[in-house]
Amino acid sequence: MRPNTSPVALRQARQHLLDSGQCPSGLVDERLARSWSRSLAAGLVPTGRPQGIDHPSSGTLRQVLASNPELLAHSRPVMEYLFEQVRHSQSVVVLADRRGMLMHTLGDPVFVGKAERVALTSGASWHEAHRGTNAIGTALAEGCAVEVHGSEHYLERNGFLTCAASPILSATGDLLGILDISGDYRNGHAHALGLVSTAARMIENRLLAATCKRNIRLHLHRDPEGIGSVAEGIVAVSADGWIVGANRVALAQLGLHARDVGATLLERVLDVRLDDLLSHHKRRPQQPQALRTPQGGLLFAQVQVDAAAWVTPSPSAPAARATPAHDALAQLDTGDTRWRSAADKARRVVGKPIAVLVQGESGVGKEVFARALHASGPRCDAPFVAINCAAIPEHLIESELFGHVAGAFTGARKEGHLGRLREAHGGTLFLDEIGDMPLALQTRLLRVLQERSVTPVGASKAVPVDFALVCATHNQLLQAAEQGRFRQDLYYRINGLTVQLPALRERSDFVALAQRLLADLATEQGLGFEVQVAPDLLARLAVYPWPGNLRQLANVLRTACAMLAEGEDTLGWDHMPDDLVQALTAAPAPAPAQNESAANPAALNLQQLSQAAIDQALQAARGNMSQAARQLGISRQTLYRKLGGRSTP
Repeated sequence: MRPNTSPVALRQARQHLLDSGQCPSGLVDERLARSWSRSLAAGLVPTGRPQGIDHPSSGTLRQVLASNPELLAHSRPVMEYLFEQVRHSQSVVVLADRRGMLMHTLGDPVFVGKAERVALTSGASWHEAHRGTNAIGTALAEGCAVEVHGSEHYLERNGFLTCAASPILSATGDLLGILDISGDYRNGHAHALGLVSTAARMIENRLLAATCKRNIRLHLHRDPEGIGSVAEGIVAVSADGWIVGANRVALAQLGLHARDVGATLLERVLDVRLDDLLSHHKRRPQQPQALRTPQGGLLFAQVQVDAAAWVTPSPSAPAARATPAHDALAQLDTGDTRWRSAADKARRVVGKPIAVLVQGESGVGKEVFARALHASGPRCDAPFVAINCAAIPEHLIESELFGHVAGAFTGARKEGHLGRLREAHGGTLFLDEIGDMPLALQTRLLRVLQERSVTPVGASKAVPVDFALVCATHNQLLQAAEQGRFRQDLYYRINGLTVQLPALRERSDFVALAQRLLADLATEQGLGFEVQVAPDLLARLAVYPWPGNLRQLANVLRTACAMLAEGEDTLGWDHMPDDLVQALTAAPAPAPAQNESAANPAALNLQQLSQAAIDQALQAARGNMSQAARQLGISRQTLYRKLGGRSTP
């Protein structure tokens, strides 16, 4: 967005948007048109007030600050430098977190008062859904640097501002926050967008160097004199040659995308072996090396290595790769092949306009799976809105889903209601137990999915919506559709990809799964130590059929942990509920399994169970000992002790 759109064109475009619900093409910049449309869909009125809370509780702000210590530490010095560049233009320099909450500001004293009147101060949210089009919120939504000038702001009360903002990305391409310069539109700095973009790169480079201290780092530039400047590329490489971090310049230099980080060997993008690179560095540490890319380009590289990075990986351990091995789905992976197959399939369509249908028995973790899928995709910072279609009273489900205007019906909210579908705009909509949705509502939902717009109850105009769709059910929807209990056209609309989650009794990773749940519960209950399960009890739990699946197992373990007395760290029979003890002791005892497959821990003795769980965790983590230990819910030292002298699989 550039501040060159005429005021007349802006007024015409805004009026057209309010009258028709759509921005006319050609009158304003496409990014501005998209942002205005999102602002309208969020229920904002140009002449109205923001929807967000201007000043949340001090506890909320403290929590946000405590969650971003490195971002704050490395941003403050750069913000001070940046403020010096714009000091005389009546501006403030702002740092926001990845959800648009302002964390830190530096302001010109003359301008601070004006800024505070529109809550341009720490603690306020400048997400688009709360403030409409603005540089911070729009940079979040668009994922790139933007400039919003004067009346390009959606809310008229912000029209006195000119703002430029740039995202701050991590070494793996994740959004960390937004850096912004905001000032009076009559006195704005002519080069604000360039300054804030450069400053954001400076912060990214500082963060990359700090977070990748244990890695080998390559500093790249077309000219050797450019190494060390803000224009240099920086690549972090693991000891076994995988690219595990990079700044945006390096990605462009090497022809990579953020998704390639963790999945690309250095040798694939530069014509050099890591050993040769390090050997040259040891001989001549200050001399840049000339390297060629596969496209024939020339780059000069200088190596930086901290002492902790001189570690050679075990030859038996496979390379630990960050993508997709470190996304939210992978964090749930404890080794079961059927579950992993479902995750791999879903991962391939995340970010694409393909609906996902998750099937499985009650309690297998369908919503947990859906949340992890959302967190693994490009919409991870946008809302995840979950609706249990079986839990909303039928007479309320229409207004709950589609929203309503003020006074639409008796008992309607005076201010109207946005509706869950519009709340999911930009993010993911999760419809749990979709098979229990009334047929009449199925018809309306189908229309929403076809037209990508919502008409609130009592409204005459449709509002555009954009969300990824994930549905879940324990029913056989195809059979229900054939019997007329579910619309066939809706079934084929939501069934872009179907994945089946296995029941707990069918999974081969029971021990690793239980240990991970115990680790989570120990943290949840503040136990401060690793919780174990007595050997005979663990063997019985592994062969129990678990009719309530993961939900039942988690509830049993949560109660058992609460029953631990002071000084106890091992769950035994006396910590189990009486009904489960009766069920466990009534079932045949698990027999040692000399002839059973090691892929089924339920049929193994305790030592085999433990070893199988470790093997599965190591396989799921691709040999990464730290990640495998986290999945098992034990410390890395404990994992090494359990491995003893044997090599990793």
